[in-house]
Amino acid sequence: MDFEYELHVFRSPAFQSVVNEAVDFFVQTPVHPLPPPKHFLGPGVYALYYAGNYQPYKRIAQLNHLQCIMPIYVGKAVPPGWRTARSSTSETADLYARLREHAQSIRQTTNIALTDFRCRFMILNGLESELIGTVEGRLIQRYKPLWNTVIDGFGNHDPGAGRYNQARSEWDALHPGRVWAERLMGSKPDLDYLLEKIDKALSGL
Repeated sequence: MDFEYELHVFRSPAFQSVVNEAVDFFVQTPVHPLPPPKHFLGPGVYALYYAGNYQPYKRIAQLNHLQCIMPIYVGKAVPPGWRTARSSTSETADLYARLREHAQSIRQTTNIALTDFRCRFMILNGLESELIGTVEGRLIQRYKPLWNTVIDGFGNHDPGAGRYNQARSEWDALHPGRVWAERLMGSKPDLDYLLEKIDKALSGL
């Protein structure tokens, strides 16, 4: 039986238009401190921006000096059961809680300050929640945020008791201080190598 590849490929200009519309909306959303000053409900997509004096991130900070245009991290927050039951509406503070969690991670570090971070976010509830992963992916593809594409580990969680024999992440090697990460007993990434990776990645900005 013949196999015709093109008969299986779905293309939708309308879908591309909706994704572009969502991304255009996202980049126009207001910028807030991290975490945002007011509690809110719902899942969605967010970006973190750095504008401090940590030398390896100098180029990012310069770009964000006047307005937040270069995210250092892009992420998503989904409602409970989203991956399995495809829940489309959330009555919980999924996105707000995720931003607070990131703020706590940064607050515990010894060499970057939470006051140097800003965030923007887009709430995607109901049918629009189906766009969460797609919009996150498109933003990462567009901006190649440092903590998504070069330095891993920022979004990691405490592995729990009995699993602290793991290696510390690249992010935790660069920014020591997270309480649970300090308990990890595995080998540490080479700091000079990480700084070299950062310098190479940011050299074209």
